[in-house]
Amino acid sequence: MENPFLDRPTYVGHTGIELTDASPDSCEGRLVIEDIHHQPYGVVHGGVYCTFIETLASSGAALWAIQNGMAGCVGVSNQTDFIRATTEGVLIGSATPIHRGRTQQLWQVAVTREDDGKLVARGQVRLQNINSTEF
Repeated sequence: MENPFLDRPTYVGHTGIELTDASPDSCEGRLVIEDIHHQPYGVVHGGVYCTFIETLASSGAALWAIQNGMAGCVGVSNQTDFIRATTEGVLIGSATPIHRGRTQQLWQVAVTREDDGKLVARGQVRLQNINSTEF
């Protein structure tokens, strides 16, 4: 059966983000940095970090919502801090829940460089649980 949410190209699909582990209790991913991820100064664009953080938080949160009888969830707030500039290599992200309730969830995410383990960005995403597949 075709799924209208999954069986189509998406923005995240164009970014190169790869989920390496996903469950209702955590989500991890990686992103190989390419030139397309850079802003004009040659460092990773802040929007890349925001997208990576929201993707990991949303994926784990959606799995938890579905496991608990909901249709899924949607992000309502993404607060991302840029800690250190990155120009190349691989980024690793790890998301864990802070709060999961009847109507909303709050997840935190850390993004580190694979080669030295240094934190490059961190963020938190608030998500609204949804009970219907119609928006």
